[in-house]
Amino acid sequence: MRLPNHGANPQNVYQQLGLTMPEVVYDFSENVNAAGPPAFVEARWRTFYPLIQRYPDPDGEPFLTKVAAFHQVAKNSILLGNGASELFSVLARRYADKRVIIVHPTFSEYERTLRAAGATIVPIVVTDFIDYTLPLEQLQQEMTTADAVYLCTPNNPTGVLPNKEDLLALMAHGAAVNCELVIDEAFMDWVDEAHSLIQFSAQNPHVIVVRSMTKMYAIPGLRLGYLVAHATIVSALKDMLPHWNLNAFALVIGASCLDEQHYCQQAISYATVQREWLHRYLQDNGCQVTNSVTNYVCFSLPKTQQADAFFTYCLAQGVVLRHTKNFQGLQGEWFRIGIKDIAAMTSLHNCLQAWFNVNKGREK
Repeated sequence: MRLPNHGANPQNVYQQLGLTMPEVVYDFSENVNAAGPPAFVEARWRTFYPLIQRYPDPDGEPFLTKVAAFHQVAKNSILLGNGASELFSVLARRYADKRVIIVHPTFSEYERTLRAAGATIVPIVVTDFIDYTLPLEQLQQEMTTADAVYLCTPNNPTGVLPNKEDLLALMAHGAAVNCELVIDEAFMDWVDEAHSLIQFSAQNPHVIVVRSMTKMYAIPGLRLGYLVAHATIVSALKDMLPHWNLNAFALVIGASCLDEQHYCQQAISYATVQREWLHRYLQDNGCQVTNSVTNYVCFSLPKTQQADAFFTYCLAQGVVLRHTKNFQGLQGEWFRIGIKDIAAMTSLHNCLQAWFNVNKGREK
């Protein structure tokens, strides 16, 4: 079963599988905020129109200043990107022809960009998917001969937040053996900022933290992300980026998004309630479920050999899950479900319940 390597764009899944796409489809394969963008985006949309006639600010204002204030770091320790994807592309150039550890299962874009740059990939697979316990001894041993290690926290696709003490131990070890840590915090908005490593990255030349505005603020079409690192790293990476790499709409809307604290708390509260319900429901039906802290859940069926049949069954019902065939370690036997609005969650429940009702006897 050949499938797209990313979530979203559900029509591509149906097309590649040769299936007819139902009229009503709920896309659980992508995991942006179910509430949609903050209300001000639509309310002030006409006021943004004049921006299209002018070149965007070359330094990324007003977004740059807002990010610096939000994280209480200096502006020269921040690099803005046309989505986190652009930042991972430029980071890959930093590690061209070098040795890089990737901790799996994780976001496939790391490996794709690094391989394109000629990096040698050292895969390390976490076997405890439920708690995403890092194999510290193995990591530290490999780091002695590596130039960088990529880690996603909270992890995608499991949604689990690795232990911060483990991350700090890796950070200290990286400084000792001259191995950089690239920390992807795209989903950190869904938990407490106290878990972030940004407070260490601006002063530590061995830590780079990447953040995305896409997930919490539901603005994937605007393409906006940033990284925080030592000023010398930011300067080197900035020289690799094109001038005006960010559009004016993203810079202005992104700046205002960082003021939307009530909106964020509402989103976290809603996602928490839905995630905890879904976690319990799946466990009650015999599934293994990861201890996610984000706006998505990762699970496997009681009988993993039913995974392909289950995936196509859900598609026929207009429920598009995120497959895990391109996540090392999960091998397509697990699925990721993004939290959506009530109508979508109701449809998901009906679909899952129908599957479990039919297959419960077969799974004993």
